[in-house]
Amino acid sequence: TPTVRMKLEFNWETKTIYDVIAKMKGSELPDQWIIRGNHHDAWVNGADDPISGLVAEMEEARAIGELVKSGWKPKRTIVYAAWDAEEQGLIGSTEWVETHADELRQKAAVYINTDSNGRGFLGMGGSHTLEKFINEVGRDIPDPQTSMSVWERSRAQQIVNGSPVQRIELTNRPDLRIGALGSGSDYTPFLQHLGIASLNIGFGGEDGSGTYHSIYDSYSHYFKFSDPGFKYGIALSKVCGHSVLRLANAEVLPFDFANFADTVSVYVNEVTRLADSLREDAKTSNQMISSGMWRAVQDPTDNLATPKLKSEVPNINFEPLKNALAKLKNSAAEYQKAAAGKQLSVSERKTLDDILYKSERMLTRTEGLPRRDWFRHQIYAPGFYTGYGVKTLPGVREALEQREWTEAQEQILIVSRTIEGFAAQIDRAAKLY
Repeated sequence: TPTVRMKLEFNWETKTIYDVIAKMKGSELPDQWIIRGNHHDAWVNGADDPISGLVAEMEEARAIGELVKSGWKPKRTIVYAAWDAEEQGLIGSTEWVETHADELRQKAAVYINTDSNGRGFLGMGGSHTLEKFINEVGRDIPDPQTSMSVWERSRAQQIVNGSPVQRIELTNRPDLRIGALGSGSDYTPFLQHLGIASLNIGFGGEDGSGTYHSIYDSYSHYFKFSDPGFKYGIALSKVCGHSVLRLANAEVLPFDFANFADTVSVYVNEVTRLADSLREDAKTSNQMISSGMWRAVQDPTDNLATPKLKSEVPNINFEPLKNALAKLKNSAAEYQKAAAGKQLSVSERKTLDDILYKSERMLTRTEGLPRRDWFRHQIYAPGFYTGYGVKTLPGVREALEQREWTEAQEQILIVSRTIEGFAAQIDRAAKLY
């Protein structure tokens, strides 16, 4: 057997990092902030990660500057940010968010994030209160390679590659589902820690691979293989630039709660089925072990130990969660009905905006999730064991997966109260109409 001796050296110097922040004060609602960000640091050359997203952001900022020169002004404050030290653990964005936490809780309406970008299909993730909004933006942006919009091409890709069940929904549902956000980029502190509604946008799927975080992530490779002509960089500028401008100048912030309620319904069904699946799995597994069936099919020469019997899955009461979901659906429907009614005065719109963008805060809990109090969002979080990968209804789902039955029941009550509080916030918004 060959022996390999490795000598590792690390540089543990402390370095100053630099976030670049540009702010344009709103003319009518300066205390409502639309924040747009992308990191500027890279492991090596970084042409794809992060510069492909950063140059798109800079082009948006340049275009908005040209608009201002012509006399245009945004109603709400626009903040553009280039984050440092993202690769070392989201340090730049996290430190900025924690430093300005009190002000951001009061003023931050939406955060829009990008990172890597390339040729292909529009990817959308984020807060589902913004799902309808970002679908509307995507419908208006032309795809560089086809005669379709970027939304239509993304929908076509999902239908072609989807399961039969997914194809039925994609054909009949007016909006594409956006992904839930876990972690892995600079939206994390905004969404997971402060409860600021966030979006993460990017194109990809036809831009190759193999250069990630390496010296080969160079300008020449990117231009030749990832996005020739930078056409999808322009498309990204259009999607995010349109989003920023629409949010900055909307009469009322375009939050929608029906899509969010629909999404939470999916999550509730998933965790309910998970409990049933775990119960059936434990029953079947224990029967195979107790009857000797498991031992009978093992190779005797392997001398494997017989697995321990699994604890039985008790009856988990999901009724509080289902009741909270019913309240959420009703509140979302009532808000939709009310919003189609009377016109609001300027002061009423300002009050309504404040309720709408602070609704995401209602989905957080100061105590955070079990064993990680920094992560406060009760609907989305990166999994405890999945790195960046998202877990939805994380308190409940992860307790079930770890067979912590008492904790699962406790978390059901916690997330139910969280959803009920969110529904009450929607009711406050509806009463303004």
